[in-house]
Amino acid sequence: MFLAVAREKTLRGAARTLNLDQATVGRRIAGLEHALRATLFLRTSDGYALTAAGEAALKSAEKMEHSAHELVRQTQGMDTRLAGDVKVTGTDSIALEFLLPAIERLHAVHPEVRILLNTSTRTLNLAKREADIAVRSIRPDNPGLVARRLARWPMALFASNAYLERHGRPVAGSAFAGHDLVLYQANWTGNSGNRSPTLTGEPIHAGRIVSTFNSSLMLRTAVKAGIGIGELPIHLAEHDGLVQIWPEPARGAVYETWLVTHRDLRHTARIAAMRRHRVRVRRPREIVMHDRAAPLLRIPLRAVGIACQQGLPVIRCVQKSGL
Repeated sequence: MFLAVAREKTLRGAARTLNLDQATVGRRIAGLEHALRATLFLRTSDGYALTAAGEAALKSAEKMEHSAHELVRQTQGMDTRLAGDVKVTGTDSIALEFLLPAIERLHAVHPEVRILLNTSTRTLNLAKREADIAVRSIRPDNPGLVARRLARWPMALFASNAYLERHGRPVAGSAFAGHDLVLYQANWTGNSGNRSPTLTGEPIHAGRIVSTFNSSLMLRTAVKAGIGIGELPIHLAEHDGLVQIWPEPARGAVYETWLVTHRDLRHTARIAAMRRHRVRVRRPREIVMHDRAAPLLRIPLRAVGIACQQGLPVIRCVQKSGL
């Protein structure tokens, strides 16, 4: 209760976080101050501000919170029941591609395990048990987390057939003059003032930015609807029936997906079961090779064989296979 108010700065925000009504939070904070015989918060027009006593209490409260989360993780880490709740988080695009198929397979084998799925762009804290399993597009660097890569796909520019019928293909070197663009919001806002934004290395200053999205699923949907050209993972875009604008993938641009859990919970039976039933990533049946000046070349994946390991550049795969 105290931590929620300290972090949210208002009773309303704390009540929303705790799923309680505002009056209850106010009464309990007043009761805590009475029991401690200390004023923990200053009530200001901007919200609740910690006093010196409150700052001292905050440090102790955070230590208590950490110990409580650690106790729960360690005891639940020894849970062998294939029943109960598993909190899973990922973006809507990741949930659609990875998590829903996994939930379907898990339920068929272990119907007593219940998945609580949170689709959000916010990174939930696994150490605080906000989630048991996360599927993320960035590998975490927290040593307390265990990560396993599910997929690694190159990126490229895509548009719908309807868009190309109306506008044609952009010309390389034209900075998308006369074309509509849709962008992933993090890429757009993440560009510094000293660097002009690009798509697959092509400047975009001559194009029209129709919209930006904080959801990769919404970006894919916008491209599919013909709103504009967007940069997408090749595998997912081809699955949506979209058309690759320029043959070569974006240099260095890769979409990765990681399955993450806390090391204390990875052996919990129901969590381990969900990890085992993670999505079986669809792999393309052929490798497509071409450049902007060369004709299309399609090579069956089985011909490349084991030389083409996940993540290797296509050219290197083909050279290693002797094709």
